[in-house]
Amino acid sequence: MSEFAGQVVLVTGASGGLGPAIVDAFLAAGATVAGVARSINAREDSGRFFPVSADLTSAIGAQSAVDQAMQQAKGLDILVHAMGGFTGGQPLHATDDATWDRMMDLNLRSTFLITRAVLPHMLRARYGRIVAVGSRTGLEPAAGLSAYGVAKAGLNALVRTIALETADQGVTANVVLPGTIDTPANRKAMPKSDFSRWVPPEKIAQQILWLCSEAASETSGALIPVYGRS
Repeated sequence: MSEFAGQVVLVTGASGGLGPAIVDAFLAAGATVAGVARSINAREDSGRFFPVSADLTSAIGAQSAVDQAMQQAKGLDILVHAMGGFTGGQPLHATDDATWDRMMDLNLRSTFLITRAVLPHMLRARYGRIVAVGSRTGLEPAAGLSAYGVAKAGLNALVRTIALETADQGVTANVVLPGTIDTPANRKAMPKSDFSRWVPPEKIAQQILWLCSEAASETSGALIPVYGRS
């Protein structure tokens, strides 16, 4: 498959639970991938993968990630923002400032900063695809997850605003909303769960691939549930 041959994809959270599946899917589809994380290694199996180390919770870090990707991969056509974090379990009145700030930084502020950094390149080219990884909780609030849920709801609003602002400029912006993702970390955290009802990372990656394809060129501002059977 070479649908994305010649295109450069910036994948954030590339070393997390979902990121590697996204990287693999785009590489298999012929793309060049710049994978961003605080700490990330090169891949021996692909000359089309470039590791980018950056802290996307700071404006300097987000701009540095885009600059590095542009320099190493010689372009930037697609942003898949898979970076995020989860902390929860306490009611609002027991949620401390550090938890609130961390959820906003990892899930919302990083989205604002990285999209702000990539949009000038896409608008100049009059072409771009932005897909952010949200969460079911961003649409369906859950008790004990106030900070996480609010941050993910803010991500939804931000990406839909980008879709409105870039309409008719060749740029699309969408959100995928996974349910519980079947990752080793989630299995360890919830060992008694029915893992067969969770969403495999590869299925989410394929949905993201479609949103970045020519077939989805008329889809923008969508919030797409990928809940599995949960």
